[in-house]
Amino acid sequence: MVGIILSCYTIAALVVRPMAGFILDIFKRRPIYLLGYLLFVLTFVGYPLVNLVGLFLLLRILHGFTFGLVTTAGNSLVVDIMPASRRGEGLGYFGIANNLAMAIGPMISLFMYDYYSFDIIFYTAIASGFLGFFVAFQIKSDKVPDRTEKQPIAFDRFFLIKGLSSGFCLLLLGIPYGMLTTYVALYGKELGIHSGMGIFFSLMAIGLIGSRFFAGRMVDRGKIIKVISYGTLICAISFFMLAGLKNAENNNNYTLIVGLFYGIAIITGIGYGMVFPAYNTLFVNLAPNNRRATASSTYLTSWDIGIGLGLVLGGRIADSTGGLQVAYLSGALIVTVSLAFFVRIAGPYFEKNKLR
Repeated sequence: MVGIILSCYTIAALVVRPMAGFILDIFKRRPIYLLGYLLFVLTFVGYPLVNLVGLFLLLRILHGFTFGLVTTAGNSLVVDIMPASRRGEGLGYFGIANNLAMAIGPMISLFMYDYYSFDIIFYTAIASGFLGFFVAFQIKSDKVPDRTEKQPIAFDRFFLIKGLSSGFCLLLLGIPYGMLTTYVALYGKELGIHSGMGIFFSLMAIGLIGSRFFAGRMVDRGKIIKVISYGTLICAISFFMLAGLKNAENNNNYTLIVGLFYGIAIITGIGYGMVFPAYNTLFVNLAPNNRRATASSTYLTSWDIGIGLGLVLGGRIADSTGGLQVAYLSGALIVTVSLAFFVRIAGPYFEKNKLR
């Protein structure tokens, strides 16, 4: 039942993204962003109140819808207010904010869980959300999406067709990432590391954040293909190393295994920190100005589908093989396929069809 409830949140977000991109390309993005943000925060109010599983499931679906809307709108709004010459760098900083939130939020909630009730945790989330809404309200953007011609409602109004090949590469990158974030604590136990998972994710966040500073600038210099290629290669190496730790376990050198385990966290963070802003900019550069939100929706949808597949495949592979080593080795091979497909197909296609 918990699995169903958690998956409904992700599915709802995936369903709403294409429609959100379509709407954001027609109307002013700031009001839609603020409305989505407010609804997202108000959804938290329901958690301390619901007392039936059915109502909780409905609340999670609603929360997923609002999350899909506000993240797509936020990503599109950032592109609108960012100078084109510094878009890659700006998206990198925007990504840093997301990484910090995803690192700090769970840390605070797990700490509070030891001392306070769930209601207090939800009230804190509500307060944090309203503070964020107040800050978001200060954003100045009256940009109206370009509407040079009236277009019929078709599939390419909801999904950036020109981004299909790059979306496929990003989807493949998301599969091992989903495996990592979900199952790395269990893998740590297989290696004999029974504590310190918070350190792993903190080091991974450091890698993610650190790489954004130079990767964004490289993207702004027109080196999108190189940044994605090098970042994907680093990701592949990190997953091969992660899978190899199980073999290193036979040497009975616990200190070495722990050191490599945490080192891999930094390397993985650097790799993904490079590809995130580069892929985001790539999708935007493939789309005309009146399709920016659709480009953002396609970028986020591709990544979310990859994460979802990683959640399922990681568990299935581990169950059928008796451990997570094969799952992470499979992830390394999937990233290698992503790199090869990008270098041979998606990258050249981007160079030929980019608009800016």
